[in-house]
Amino acid sequence: MCIRNETIENSGDNMTVEDTSGNTRVPRYQPPWNTPYIIGIGGTSGSGKTSVASQIVTAINVPWTVLLSLDNFYKPLTPEEGKAAFENKYDFDNPRAIDMDLAYHCLRSLKEGKCFEVPVYSFVNHNRVPGKSIRIYGASVIILEGIYALQDVRILDLMNLKIYVDADLDVCLARRLSRDIVERGRDLDGCLSQWERFVKPNAVKYVRPTMRNADVVVPSMSDNRVAVEYLVSHIRSKLRAKSYEHVKELNLLEGTDLTPLDENPRVHKMHKTPQVLALITMLLDKTVCREDFIFYFDRLSTILLSKVLENIPLEGHTEIVTASNNAMANSAMINFDKVAAVDLIRSGDCFIHSLRKTLPNVPIGKLLIQSDSYTGEPQLHCEFLPRGINKFKKVMLLETQIISGASMVMAIQVLLDHGVSVSCIDVVVFTATEQGLRRILNAFDGKVNVYVAILVTTEQLHNGNKEWCLSRFVERLYFGCP
Repeated sequence: MCIRNETIENSGDNMTVEDTSGNTRVPRYQPPWNTPYIIGIGGTSGSGKTSVASQIVTAINVPWTVLLSLDNFYKPLTPEEGKAAFENKYDFDNPRAIDMDLAYHCLRSLKEGKCFEVPVYSFVNHNRVPGKSIRIYGASVIILEGIYALQDVRILDLMNLKIYVDADLDVCLARRLSRDIVERGRDLDGCLSQWERFVKPNAVKYVRPTMRNADVVVPSMSDNRVAVEYLVSHIRSKLRAKSYEHVKELNLLEGTDLTPLDENPRVHKMHKTPQVLALITMLLDKTVCREDFIFYFDRLSTILLSKVLENIPLEGHTEIVTASNNAMANSAMINFDKVAAVDLIRSGDCFIHSLRKTLPNVPIGKLLIQSDSYTGEPQLHCEFLPRGINKFKKVMLLETQIISGASMVMAIQVLLDHGVSVSCIDVVVFTATEQGLRRILNAFDGKVNVYVAILVTTEQLHNGNKEWCLSRFVERLYFGCP
């Protein structure tokens, strides 16, 4: 295995900056998918690129690792080109056969944290599948593999690590015959004709020269396990450093502004009525049984959700006729169909029963965000959002407890990436620490509304009488699980 200099990217987007008055200002939050680690794997057809890529994906075991094949970016064929393709007379191995502009746009979009619809290519029909695509969002690691993965300068500039898989052309021919005949339904004569006319000449003329663009050259002969293990170890160290940097930036979001949160108009605390105080007491009592805990929490969360809905703006006024046939003009009207909710699994699921009672038809999405056991970095594992979520006028983000605020910060960013206006997002939480709320508010310039039942200040934590808020007791008692 030959190793050259690796490209290390440091965009500096997350650095702390100063405002016009010279005061230090908290940086805007940048999620990990805005700086994905991009790996390019090139090599001749049949060299083993996909095999090496699959080994890396399996070994690093990082959520939202995306394996992109340049095969998906073959250009659509005209009827004449399609006819030539079925006769094995179309050159699929020429660089012009691949839409490198679209491939670059895809990588650029993913690197900016945007969604992208990747086309699906059918090798049986020699064309893109109409109306079918693969939606990609939130990639932390992107692996692009293909014969020309290391050719386009624009794409090379986006990559952090470039790998070339080297193999003898006779070995490549044997592998290609096995793949095309078994997996793609081709005949032997057609495969051999295509190899001699197009594949081999293009490999020598165009593909082999891209080896000089690689940081690492991996031999494909026999067992390359040691080389792949070395690569995986190197990639893990880079990802771990990236993870630590993300955690460091999350910690910086706490800022230095010590203005009491009670004075922040975006923080809406539940009114401490006698009923609310009694419910909180019963929920915090360690002797409460699970059945009673569920009942009390559902009651309290219903009150909290009602407080959120109190601030929905009127849609206008209308005229109605009452049951006694009396006309009422200028009657207030709200469109509750414009309200959606997204809960953070599993914590936010505790709100669902009360939410369904309050708004029976509300669309509900789900986000699974969990912290890395080694670095503590929050990681987005999956997202299921209501269709057209950017068109809703209010989106409630549900979580029972905010401690560090990292998961909620990431959840808000997911909604922003899907076109939801920050002014439409309402964070709904049972208990929250001051530190966690400050991070959320600072990350988004104080524009997010937060509705909280119990706010625990940093001073209360230091005094030692509120440490119960640092354990995930709500979901444990509500669902009866560890």
